[in-house]
Amino acid sequence: MSVDRRKVVVGAAALAAAPSLARSGESSMYGLIGKMSAHPGKRDELLGYLLEGTGGMPGCLSYVIAKDPSDADALWITEVWTDPGAHQASLSLPSVQEAIRKARPLIAGFSDRHETEPVGGVGLPA
Repeated sequence: MSVDRRKVVVGAAALAAAPSLARSGESSMYGLIGKMSAHPGKRDELLGYLLEGTGGMPGCLSYVIAKDPSDADALWITEVWTDPGAHQASLSLPSVQEAIRKARPLIAGFSDRHETEPVGGVGLPA
């Protein structure tokens, strides 16, 4: 049995439950998942600034900001990009620069940053 076939067999139960998550072939997408902590009591304000800066980012396939229900000051950000260059280029966009400028004083720190290789899912290209 080939490596790809083993992955299919191992993931068959998950794919049966969510067939839209299947993707054939290798991924060329680039992903990031990270935890951002706001200064105490500033999470919602930080969230607002981050949401303002997320529109119109070329190459961005998904950008999700979620509140951490077990940490009143934490946010989780999950991103999917067409490639690492698109992510890097987004950091120079005026809207992103403005969001960073507004958000920076509210950020207490970052943790759990992970680069990923997305292979598909709801809303992502097949």
